[in-house]
Amino acid sequence: MSRTRNTRASRLATAGVAVTTATLLAAALSPAAHADTRPTRATAIENAAQALVQHATALGLTSAEGTSVRDVIVDKNGTQHVRYDRTYRDLPVLGGDFVVHLKADGAYRGADRATRSRISLASTVPNVSAPKAADLAVNALRAANLGDALKQVRAKPELVVDALHGAPKLAWRTNAVGKDSLGNPVARTVLTDARSGAQIDAWDSIETATGDGKSLYSGTVPLETTLSGSTYNLTDPTRGNTFTGDAANKTDLCIFGICISRAPNTVFTDADNHWGTGATSDRSSAAVDAQYGTNETWDYYKNVHGRNGIAGDGKGSYNRVHYGNSYNNAFWDDSCFCMTYGDGDGTTFGPLVALDVAGHEMTHGVTSKTAALTYSGESGGLNEATSDILGTLVEWYANNSSDPGDYLIGEEIVRSGFGKTALRFMDQPSKDGSSADYWSSSVGNLDVHYSSGVANHFAYLLAEGSGAKTINGVSYNSPTYNGSTVTGIGRDKLGAIWYRALTVYMTSSTNYAGARTATLNAAKDLYGAGSTEYNAVAAAWSAVNVN
Repeated sequence: MSRTRNTRASRLATAGVAVTTATLLAAALSPAAHADTRPTRATAIENAAQALVQHATALGLTSAEGTSVRDVIVDKNGTQHVRYDRTYRDLPVLGGDFVVHLKADGAYRGADRATRSRISLASTVPNVSAPKAADLAVNALRAANLGDALKQVRAKPELVVDALHGAPKLAWRTNAVGKDSLGNPVARTVLTDARSGAQIDAWDSIETATGDGKSLYSGTVPLETTLSGSTYNLTDPTRGNTFTGDAANKTDLCIFGICISRAPNTVFTDADNHWGTGATSDRSSAAVDAQYGTNETWDYYKNVHGRNGIAGDGKGSYNRVHYGNSYNNAFWDDSCFCMTYGDGDGTTFGPLVALDVAGHEMTHGVTSKTAALTYSGESGGLNEATSDILGTLVEWYANNSSDPGDYLIGEEIVRSGFGKTALRFMDQPSKDGSSADYWSSSVGNLDVHYSSGVANHFAYLLAEGSGAKTINGVSYNSPTYNGSTVTGIGRDKLGAIWYRALTVYMTSSTNYAGARTATLNAAKDLYGAGSTEYNAVAAAWSAVNVN
């Protein structure tokens, strides 16, 4: 990875002018008045490149390190935020990511870094061989699946520098994948000390959720499709050519984007552009839900946050339905830039294509392209909570009478065998029997789907406030750790604050204390320090014991 160059940043100078009513009216009627004068993405990158050279010491950069731009955000007022990944002697650095913040004129304002440890390794030659690291990861995958007779197990190690877990060290990051006894995929990423062979960390790698169509969960919904000859394809040309295909109940096996086998993904077609029957007996009914969920998620991010597609580049993802054999999961996969949905086992879950599941899983893609929150510890809980929070806001945005907005996660897909009415409950997460209502020093040891409860509870309190109430026909009762009464500021402001915190301030290692800081910074940017919104963010975090 090449180092950034020292380039001269462009500058804009403004001069004061006398303004009259006539001047304002003329300006408003002029086409030029609506031109976007914000710095371009290229200008922001150029300004940031200069800042990297001028502030290399503060950013912990040395001649052994390289940087690459992951994301760029330019605010309406011209301030710029450029997110970087880092390498050390050409090895990826876990926890090396940082965000450079620039003023509207390109001047350096500050930075947020995932870690502040200075990297200096005596050698990048491992003592533990790659095959040994692969074996350790395979053993960890088998152990995590409780001795299930896994099949087609493979592992591919990658040498990295780990700066997330104390002093930077050479490590193997190994993704081990296989299939369980039903043929469904299992995967685990294992981080191994390349000197001693000790396991540093491990986490699950599969992140767990115009025609018309009759869906399973959302009623009859509009669909944009493509006519090819006399046949319609379930491909939406208005949203980056997103499409939905049938995986034929097969699965695939991939390691770091290299696939040993892939499930088929035959694009759904229809003769009359009226899709599905609303019943599982018609395979296209689940496809209607998946396509609809993609559409609503795309529209939410574009219309509410100005994000053009999951990666922000206008390119559509795609969906695969009917994946695996009675597969009780849905997941986003960066390697294919796609959403995958299982049919469920019928007893615990139905087909996992509900609207909030789609919003949840596709938000993992947004997180991957922005903060890239590590999928373990408190960062992993925040990763899952981000998908719960923004996926829930997608459901509210859709305003679908067949699946009205609520603060229940996955309520449409659960069946009587699950024993609860939803996967998770944002007003009081502990109602699921496992999730944390409040932060404690042990929260990071929980499964990420349960440690997410702290942020989910914060989000509910920030939007709706504490205490008992009925919203959209659902009863909630949200307690607080400190006995305080929290007054909500609404879903729209919650979404604006969380999205800005995610895309501008959070990094791969952000924990709950860091999330408090990130959301307060976001609230300050959007509404001002000391504003009602800023104070509400602080109060909601204190109410879940994040101080």
